[in-house]
Amino acid sequence: MHVVVLVTTPDVKEAERIGQTLLGKRLAACVNIMPSIRSRFWWRGQIERCDETLIIIKSKSEVFDEIVESVRAIHSYEVPEILALPVKDGFSEYLAWIDDAVKRRGHQEKSG
Repeated sequence: MHVVVLVTTPDVKEAERIGQTLLGKRLAACVNIMPSIRSRFWWRGQIERCDETLIIIKSKSEVFDEIVESVRAIHSYEVPEILALPVKDGFSEYLAWIDDAVKRRGHQEKSG
């Protein structure tokens, strides 16, 4: 199943590191980085406010656990937002591109 994964970070620099890592490991077909979103949320009994950067990741559910592991290894938040939203439908050629771009380790094409 195809998924869109949402991750918020404190800044663009951290978002770039996470995005590059996921692409490098072929855990994502595409990563969109949206700087300067305003977040309001409950944390430790209080409403917090901060500016964050949103990462929108196009991937597959079969690699979600690896995405979580990779994001947690880099992310500076104690409890980072990592949410996978299922893709109910989409343009078939775009979904096929995601399938081709997201390869599980050991299933990548051999080069050289």
